[in-house]
Amino acid sequence: MYVWYASYGSNILYERFMCYINGTKPPGSAKAEVGCTDQTPPWASRKVSLPYPLYFSKERSKWGVGGVAFIDNHESADRTIGRMYLITEQQFTEVVAQENNMPSIEIDLNQIKRTGAGKVHAGSYGEILYAGETEGYPIFTFTNPQSVNNVSFTKPNRQYLSTIADGSIELGLTKQEIVNYFIKVPGIAGRFTKATLFAYLFNQN
Repeated sequence: MYVWYASYGSNILYERFMCYINGTKPPGSAKAEVGCTDQTPPWASRKVSLPYPLYFSKERSKWGVGGVAFIDNHESADRTIGRMYLITEQQFTEVVAQENNMPSIEIDLNQIKRTGAGKVHAGSYGEILYAGETEGYPIFTFTNPQSVNNVSFTKPNRQYLSTIADGSIELGLTKQEIVNYFIKVPGIAGRFTKATLFAYLFNQN
């Protein structure tokens, strides 16, 4: 069975997401990914708007010091731009395991589809969310099991945020649209002007 994996962080850049499929090291990351048993590329990818607010949290990740992207686990009027990939259930499960630095993980996607969400691990990306269907396939994403009200916000790592920006360009956004999108997001809001955020994202000298 195939599912849509809806990404909203660095995985919206196709090349970066394929590191989880192929077991390669993304530029800017400290390590290579494990890869999936089935290394078939996604059958399709689509831009998606997720009904959950975006924020940046954590002090450190495989990208180094700085926050990484999460969405709140409750729907709201705030939308998060994402990219969804049509992959197998096994590939999705193995991507979730890699994101949580686990060798493997068990996920009952049918149960999550019935309940709308399910915690599968205590790690940073241990909650799976069901986000509806498109073209006959269910959409799943994952995030922090904690509510946005219980986390601290952190300025994201520059290389990490630039990777999301590059993926957003692949989706058709302009650089200014990307700045306007990020400038209000917790973890970024209040730490940049639009000019300094533009430089942070795109002036990688």
